[in-house]
This record gives sequence, structure tokens and C-alpha cells, in this order.
Amino acid sequence: MLIDLAHFTPGLSLTGGLIIGLAAAVLVLFNGRIAGISGIFGGLLSLPRNDIGWRFAFVAGLIGAPVIAGLLGKPAVADIEANWSVVLVAGFLVGLGTRYASGCTSGHGVCGLSRGSVRSLVATLIFMAAGFLTVFVQRHLIGG
Repeated sequence: MLIDLAHFTPGLSLTGGLIIGLAAAVLVLFNGRIAGISGIFGGLLSLPRNDIGWRFAFVAGLIGAPVIAGLLGKPAVADIEANWSVVLVAGFLVGLGTRYASGCTSGHGVCGLSRGSVRSLVATLIFMAAGFLTVFVQRHLIGG
């Protein structure tokens, strides 16, 4: 295995993980809510809700943080080697999967596992297996 040391950032990755864990802990401790992005965003779409303020602030932070980071320094740009139709279909499939799994990787993987949820463990293992399988098929069978 070859590691691209120019893009290997364990310190930044650890810091990001700690911040995500802290944010999830603060949300559950002070609001009693799980920091699952699909559930938070889905709550914005199912009106009327009496808890729309914190949901909007959470999503605005997800969008605003990289925008502000880009304004302050070098913007992080994802290198996606797919056309828009593939990205839209993939997004739709991810949304569909999160509905069937009753949550996404952030809800199950970060919050559910930390609470010892067996359902979240199974969901996270399936998410990871599907990701591994997708990368394997794309890189070794299709030839991407």
C-alpha cells in the first residue's frame, strides 16, 4: 500500500473527528437530539415543526463553515470525477438509503455507536461494506 504523504493529515483528521464528536455530544446533552444529518435536514422538509430554528442553524453551519474557510484561506475543493447526472443519481440513492436505514452515517456511526445501539452497529457495518464494495467494483471491475 502506498500512502500519499502530501495528503496524509492525521492531525487535522483527529482534530476534525474530535470537533464532530464534541458537537454531537453538545447537541444531545443540551437539546436531547441526535446529530444525524439526514434526520436534521429531513426535519426541515416536514413542516410544520416547532424545532425548525436549531435545524436551520445546524444546516447553515454545515454550508457556511466551508464557505467561511474558503474566504479565510485556500478553499477546499473536492475532486469529483463524475458528471452532474451521476452525482444527482448518487445523491438520490444516498437519500433513499438513509430513509430505509432510519438514519445516515453521522446518526448511526457517530451518535448511535457511542450510545451502544446494536441497530446502529448493523447499519454502520452495512454502510461501510457498501462503500468498500462500491470502490472495489468501480476501481477493479469497471476500471474507473
